[in-house]
Amino acid sequence: METTIRQHHLCVTNTLTRKKEAFEPIHAPLVGMYVCGPTVYGDPHLGHARSAVTFDIVFRYLKYLGYKVRYVRNITDVGHLEHDADQGEDKIAKKARLEQLEPMEVAQFYTNRYHAFMDMLGVERPGIEPLASGHIIEQISLISRILEAGMAYVENGSVYFDVRKYNEKFAYGKISGRVLDDLLATTRDNLASQDEKHAPADFALWKKAQPGHIMRWPSPWSDGFPGWHTECTAMSRKYLGQPFDIHGGGMDLMFPHHEAEIAQSNAAYGVEPCRYWLHNNMITINGQKMGKSLGNFITLEEFFTGNHSALTQAFDPMTIRFFILQAHYRSTLDFSNEALISAEKGLQRLLQVRPALERIRPSSGSQAKELLQELEAKCQAAMDDDFNTPVLIAHLFDLVKMVNSAADNKTAFTAQDVETAGNLYRRFVEEVMGLRSVESGNKSEKKLDGLMGILLGIRAKAKSEKDFATSDLIRDKLKDLGIAVMDGKDGATWKME
Repeated sequence: METTIRQHHLCVTNTLTRKKEAFEPIHAPLVGMYVCGPTVYGDPHLGHARSAVTFDIVFRYLKYLGYKVRYVRNITDVGHLEHDADQGEDKIAKKARLEQLEPMEVAQFYTNRYHAFMDMLGVERPGIEPLASGHIIEQISLISRILEAGMAYVENGSVYFDVRKYNEKFAYGKISGRVLDDLLATTRDNLASQDEKHAPADFALWKKAQPGHIMRWPSPWSDGFPGWHTECTAMSRKYLGQPFDIHGGGMDLMFPHHEAEIAQSNAAYGVEPCRYWLHNNMITINGQKMGKSLGNFITLEEFFTGNHSALTQAFDPMTIRFFILQAHYRSTLDFSNEALISAEKGLQRLLQVRPALERIRPSSGSQAKELLQELEAKCQAAMDDDFNTPVLIAHLFDLVKMVNSAADNKTAFTAQDVETAGNLYRRFVEEVMGLRSVESGNKSEKKLDGLMGILLGIRAKAKSEKDFATSDLIRDKLKDLGIAVMDGKDGATWKME
């Protein structure tokens, strides 16, 4: 079946080159995208949501343009040690010990939780979601190739990547900007706790399991488990080949994780992992990164229930999604309860386009045809500019003004204009940004929404005919029922008090 690609000028910011580059897939119309997923030992928080929503937008927009995207996002269920280090306890094994569970029970429980919360946020599932524990053979094969290339060494049954040997042929530090000499200048005190390593910058490819370690597999070197970094190199290559198009993840993964991925790929196969590296920035609270390791995170469940001291109310998943999209994915996003309340109001205003479209009485002449065409071009231009959702949202609020003006009989819309505006809303609000009405599953509230659309339409007509008695009567009667009507420059809106 022939694939049609929309005409576009998509540019993405490639972290590797520090430049904005034209997006040109290696095997168009196919696009391969790999994104680092969660380590499943606890409930997802806002930081997890930002990464998931960011690459959901990338996934959605590439599909909107007509590309066939193979989206791979891993689940880390083994090998991720405490503090992202090469020593200490496996994060999942530690949780299992504390809760007296099998490690895979912990991994499965939190994987299920992660899926449930991402579904609520409107994040589409990836096409492939491989588990680190399901690809031990591939990781052993990768490590063997790195050893054969002379860029790794075995110590006491563990295997470490030799960064100095690698740097003789390739450049270590190219994506993170770290200087190898600085990394090697770590004090002997720091090295003492990692005395198997030849240098502090070296990282584990395979760890020999201690007698009490539950998660272990046989290998040519020892019964043990793979290092955290090996899984992504092995699994991305298995499902996407090398190089593939896009590798995504949070900015906090640039070092050591993504630096290690580049090194492993070059050492084993002599090729870069991918063409474009995309990184989302972090969520901050009072200027400090939100994260589990810092203990300052708020889980998605707490946002959805309002059960946290920093929150004054519960927030719908779509409000959280809209809050994330209000900032460019490469910018920091500072959390506050006030910012979420503002996002809630903005989302409600945007979602009123659909009921407002139903109130429009089409006319024979148009005052909006060219404006709507220009607006559609602006929306695509915003997304073509490195997925610039804040600018897209600003343009969509122009759509809100136009539609409300037509619904209040201040601007003439033909039937074709109504259809064009509806398509614009569907494509960019629902299809690209993944926003849906918070009442989407409630039939009675949908009916109320429709009924209010009719009443506000009658009221707008009365106002336009200077029948203020009828207009005020409708407003006052609705107020008696606990429904507030607000008149604004973009038309009337309503809310339950």
